[in-house]
Amino acid sequence: MKTIYVATTNQGKLRELREIFSKIKMDVVSVFDKFDDVEDVEETGVTFEENARLKAETIAEIYKIPVLADDSGLEVHALGGEPGVYSARYAGEEKNDQENLNKVLEKLEGKEDRGASFKCVMAFARPSMETVISDGTCDGHISEKPQGEGGFGYDPIFVPAGYNETMAQIGPDEKNKISHRKRAIDSMIDQIKPLL
Repeated sequence: MKTIYVATTNQGKLRELREIFSKIKMDVVSVFDKFDDVEDVEETGVTFEENARLKAETIAEIYKIPVLADDSGLEVHALGGEPGVYSARYAGEEKNDQENLNKVLEKLEGKEDRGASFKCVMAFARPSMETVISDGTCDGHISEKPQGEGGFGYDPIFVPAGYNETMAQIGPDEKNKISHRKRAIDSMIDQIKPLL
């Protein structure tokens, strides 16, 4: 089985990546598990692509290995695209999922438009080589209240288009067929398979 190194410590994201990549016989390993001295790369970009590229390229150059990184988040139409690149730290730097989704619900109070999209941009970087970029989107809307125990992040309040349940309710198998991350991975695999 081939190994792909990813630049994340987010256990929910790692679980999703492992499930999706296992279907094409690839093992996913966090660079933070592979190397003891990896420092998290600060996300200073103003777009998902800038942040994904920054993480992948920085770690690939330091450790001289190919690295996959993503930046993803929720964009709510009525909030002008918020929380966007600040999704993980929307309610503060401590990155609390419950506080983040509560803030979205509070800001949406009284608003009719609850349309939203999950966005994911992936970057695959190799030392001294051009970085490969892919992206994926899952459209839907924000529910009135959190529902479901599965998933992570904003899953309990995001209802994908064509569904009546939140991402947290539909279960990981169904989520991994339609998610923004799955769509970005599918596009990425098509581009990098010949490189692995």
